[in-house]
Amino acid sequence: MAVAHRSVISFGLVAIPIAMYTAIQDNDIHFNQLHKEDNSRIRYKKTCAHCGKEIGADDIIKGYEYSPDQYVVVTDAEIEKIKTQKEKSIQILHFAQLNQISPIYYEKTYQAAPDAGSEKAFELLRAALMAEQKIAIGKTVLGTRDTLMAIIPREDGILISTMFYEDDIKALQKTYNKPQIAEQELTMAKTLINSMDTPFNPSEYKDEYQAKLKELLETKIAGKEIVAPKAAEAQNNVVDLMDALKASVEQSKQKPAKTKKSKGA
Repeated sequence: MAVAHRSVISFGLVAIPIAMYTAIQDNDIHFNQLHKEDNSRIRYKKTCAHCGKEIGADDIIKGYEYSPDQYVVVTDAEIEKIKTQKEKSIQILHFAQLNQISPIYYEKTYQAAPDAGSEKAFELLRAALMAEQKIAIGKTVLGTRDTLMAIIPREDGILISTMFYEDDIKALQKTYNKPQIAEQELTMAKTLINSMDTPFNPSEYKDEYQAKLKELLETKIAGKEIVAPKAAEAQNNVVDLMDALKASVEQSKQKPAKTKKSKGA
C-alpha cells in the first residue's frame, strides 16, 4: 500500500516518525459520460484562456490572482520552504474524550504505522491512550492548509482523522418545537433500543444497491430484459405512536439474537 503522507507525532519531547495510509477505498460502480448520438466517450481538455492551446500536466503551474487577471506564480518548493520543522510534524495540543467530539468535525481518516525504530514510542502512545480512554488533538500543515487532527487509538493500531474547524461547519439551519414526551413512551422507546442492541460488526453490512446495480449491468451486457422486482407487501399503517413502539418491540423479539462479537474498539 502506498504511503499517503509521512510525518512525526510530537508527544511532549517524544518524536514518533510515522507513515499515514488512506483507510478507505472506492468500491462504487462509476459511469462514463457518452455522446447520445454515437455512444462515444466525452473527453475534457484543459486549454489556455489566452491562446486556446491544449495544456498538459507538465505545462501547469500554480498562480494566485491578487488583482483581476494579475497572478503571482508560486512553486511547490517555495511553499515547502516556508514550513518550519514544527509545521511539518503533528503537534499534540491536548487530550480529550472521544465522545466529546461531534462526528460532524471528522473529515478523512488515515491508518498510522510507525517508521522503523519508532515502534516502542508508537505503542506507548497507543497503549496509554487506550488505557485512559482518550484521543489526542493535534495540528500539522498538509499541503497549504493548517490541518486539525484527531489521533484515535485502536486495539490494533492508531487512526488519524483530519478535522474541520468550527468555522467550516454550517450553523444548524432548522429547529423544531420539541413536544412533551410521556414517560411511558420514553420507557417503551428505551426498551426497543435495548432489544436491538448488538455489537457493531462491520462485516455484516454490505452495499446491497451496488450489487443490484452490478446485476443490472450484467443483464444489459447479456442483452436480457430488465425486470422490476416484485412490490413488497404493504405493512400495517400503525398511527398511534405507543402502538407502533409496542409492535416494534414484539417484532424485534421474534428476530434471532446475534452472537457475533465485534473487534475491540
